[in-house]
Amino acid sequence: MSYIEENLIPDEKILYESKLHWVVFLWPIIWLIVAVVIFLTGGHWAIAGGAVTAAIAAFKAIESSIMYSTSEFGVTNYRVIAKVGFIRRKSLEVLLSKIESIRVNQTVLGRILGYGSITISGTGGTHDLFPYISAPLEFRRNIQEQIVTTQSRFP
Repeated sequence: MSYIEENLIPDEKILYESKLHWVVFLWPIIWLIVAVVIFLTGGHWAIAGGAVTAAIAAFKAIESSIMYSTSEFGVTNYRVIAKVGFIRRKSLEVLLSKIESIRVNQTVLGRILGYGSITISGTGGTHDLFPYISAPLEFRRNIQEQIVTTQSRFP
C-alpha cells in the first residue's frame, strides 16, 4: 500500500497520481559512460580510474533508484499529498483550500522530456519544492481543477 493510500481520510479519493521522471537516472548513466570510456583508453591507470568511476555510477544509481521508487505525488478530492525519500523523508499534505499558488519551473530539457519542478505555496508562507516531477503541467492542472471543484461545492 502506498503512502498516499495509507494516509487517506474518510471519504477521500485519489484523483491523480504522479511519479518522478526517469531523468533522475541521467547522472548515473553519464558516470557509467565516463567509466566505460576510461576503461577503453587502456593502461594500468585506466582500470583503477574506471573502477572508481563505475563505483560512483553504481552509488548514484542506487541513490536515484531509492529516490524514484519512494517518491509519490497525488491529488485527492481534499488535499495535495507528496512524499519523497525513504530514510530521510520529505512530505507535504496541504488542504486544497489552503493552497495559494502552484509554480512550475521547466528547463528547456525539461520541456522536451516532460519533467519539471513544482513549488506549492500554502497559506502562512510555506513554499515546498519538488523537483523532477513527471508531467508537471498536468499535475498543476489537476490541482487547479480540484480547487475550483472544491470552491463550487463549499462556497
